[in-house]
Amino acid sequence: MVDESKRIFRAYLLQQGLKSTRQREIILDYFLKAKGHSSTEDLYLKIRRKHRNIGYATVHRALKLFAECGIAAERNFGDGTTRFEATHAAEHHDHLICTSCGTILEFEDPKIEQLQRQVAEHHGFSISSHRLELYGFCANCRDD
Repeated sequence: MVDESKRIFRAYLLQQGLKSTRQREIILDYFLKAKGHSSTEDLYLKIRRKHRNIGYATVHRALKLFAECGIAAERNFGDGTTRFEATHAAEHHDHLICTSCGTILEFEDPKIEQLQRQVAEHHGFSISSHRLELYGFCANCRDD
């Protein structure tokens, strides 16, 4: 999937008349290796350790380009921070977000997916995409 994402990104740059730079390639590599949901700051701090010549704004612009071409999705989980996650068409998942510590857990449940399809069908609705985010407290933050 990494090679496919790189191919998509390079094709997008070409189509938009933008250059494929070494900095963009480095940022792309770090992004695709990152697990979970990276903010600009998270990714910048990782990259900065080894590549001091890559600035925060460059990382942010690259992440926006990744989202524009479809290899990343912007996620906002209600804490004011935009995060990016790699998109893989065959890997749909939903999120549990802890409003106390900020932990984000990914999950998949075929029953939920089926129920969503049934609800849409019942209303004569055709789903093109969806996102399910559940907010609450993780096991560590719950006060039982």
